[in-house]
Amino acid sequence: MSKGTQATIALERAKVPFRLIAYEYVAGQDKIGLHAAEAIGVEAARVLKTLMVEVDGKPCCAVIPSDQSLSMKRVAAGFGGKSAQMMDPAKAERLTGFRTGGISPFGQKKRVPVLFEASAMAAAEEIVLNGGQRGLMVALAPADAIAASGGRAATLIA
Repeated sequence: MSKGTQATIALERAKVPFRLIAYEYVAGQDKIGLHAAEAIGVEAARVLKTLMVEVDGKPCCAVIPSDQSLSMKRVAAGFGGKSAQMMDPAKAERLTGFRTGGISPFGQKKRVPVLFEASAMAAAEEIVLNGGQRGLMVALAPADAIAASGGRAATLIA
């Protein structure tokens, strides 16, 4: 059984196999995903970061490799909108029910559309994402991540 975060509970309810990976979260890190990748010994391209964005004013979730940056033009297109911007961290925390540095695409308080970077979903048999709290990651198959989140793959990086 998991530690019981909203993310792990959602994965268990979806009957998605996953494994937990805990690491020492260090507050104040600029690049949380890169820090997590280093801490757990997994290449950064397989450790995905969850970014909350607004597309034409509507909340959405973009999941990309921790060593990459979003292309707002591609994010907007992927969600069928005209413009995209990063969501304010305080708003992202209220909307998801998770703290920044611990936001997961699974088990968010309010379900929003989710897109995963297509290249990351095709490159590995297992990806690692935040498990719903700082210092807790989940490892699972890309197809299971898409199914559990109700998301899909798209090109989101520059």
